[in-house]
Amino acid sequence: MRIRDPIHGTISVSGPEKAIIDSRHYQRLRHVRQLGFGDLAFPGATHTRHAHSLGAMHVASRLFGAVAERSELPEDVRSRFHTAVRLAVLCHDLGHMPLSHASERIAPPRATLRLPAWLDATAEGPQATHEDFTAKILLDSSLTPLIEKHFGPLGIRADAVVGLITGARSPKDPGFTHQGVDWTPLLRAIVSGELDADRMDYLLRDSFYTGVNYGRYDFDWIISNLNPAVKDGRAYLALSRAAAFAFEDFLLSRYHMFVSVYYHHTSVNFDHMLQRYYEEAPGEFEIPADPEEFLLSDDAALWYTLRRSKNRWAERISTRRGFKLLAQFTERDAGYDMDVLRSALVAGQFEHYIVESRGVLSKYFAEGERGPSLFIMDVSTGRLTEVARYTPLYQRYSGSVRLTRIYVRPDQVEPARTLMGRLLGQGDES
Repeated sequence: MRIRDPIHGTISVSGPEKAIIDSRHYQRLRHVRQLGFGDLAFPGATHTRHAHSLGAMHVASRLFGAVAERSELPEDVRSRFHTAVRLAVLCHDLGHMPLSHASERIAPPRATLRLPAWLDATAEGPQATHEDFTAKILLDSSLTPLIEKHFGPLGIRADAVVGLITGARSPKDPGFTHQGVDWTPLLRAIVSGELDADRMDYLLRDSFYTGVNYGRYDFDWIISNLNPAVKDGRAYLALSRAAAFAFEDFLLSRYHMFVSVYYHHTSVNFDHMLQRYYEEAPGEFEIPADPEEFLLSDDAALWYTLRRSKNRWAERISTRRGFKLLAQFTERDAGYDMDVLRSALVAGQFEHYIVESRGVLSKYFAEGERGPSLFIMDVSTGRLTEVARYTPLYQRYSGSVRLTRIYVRPDQVEPARTLMGRLLGQGDES
């Protein structure tokens, strides 16, 4: 099967992959938008997790293909690794909740998913995440026998796919080893790492649909400079030194997309109102722990609930009457005291809320014991350098991106602006 895609052109799909795509769990992603409330700021941003996952699978194929060409893997081993990494990337977003990340705050306790113990090391807290739901769907749902039927004969198990997505390792997973070299780190890096298929697709796709240029980077040059690097019996993803600048451009693209798109003040505003709705109307909309009931938990179901709710925040969301942005500050701004501003708004009886958004340029500093997911390679000598030691951007942007916004009720915005101008106008901008 072939699929036409506005980002990558023609995407080829195998018979086993088509069976997964046709499943109800994958088709649910047609109704989960990639950017949540993003279309309120960027009207073209109505693309879905369904399309993104197809695109990311195609990118994963390009990444692995480039690496495999520079390896001595025999064709049968190459085919198995290739199929596994494509399947993992195709399925990596199955657990995303309505309006993407916005609804994770009402996810059920992780314990209710009854995940196997070998996944406990990946737990981020007592509340289930979209990655936990993805693991549950792959390991224990109506999708599981489909994976066993279509991919089992190829030597690919559901727990191995979950391992590539989460970084955990099932005791029953034979892994991805050839002639004593463990290729799991390289395959894992393609699924989730510094230069993974997920990021490489969503930057291009989100940039296209939002109409901004920040997410574009030199895709083909990066692909053509990828290599396998074997170190201490493990294969890693390595980028030729010639493409180091292209990788830095890729990092900056992600940074600028966070600031301009993912943390856009309108999206952040509506995300916060949705949180307030969940807090004030508990139980009105819930994320079910059962993977078959989860099939009905999508954007359409949430919008249906919001439009019929009597909750004030639900009414504001469904009628697009958000609070108004009053002021915003970054980690580089000075000359203001948030406690003073907050106290002044309270004293003036302005209904308001303050939202702080944080993000980091890279996952590198959180990779911990897994080790680096990307090296820079001097092709002439084979010398490897961890990417964070090679590029100065990691040090420049090692801290969090922090955006603090103050929002106020629409009918109070003008007097509130007057108050803010009086308080902030006293700073020295010289």
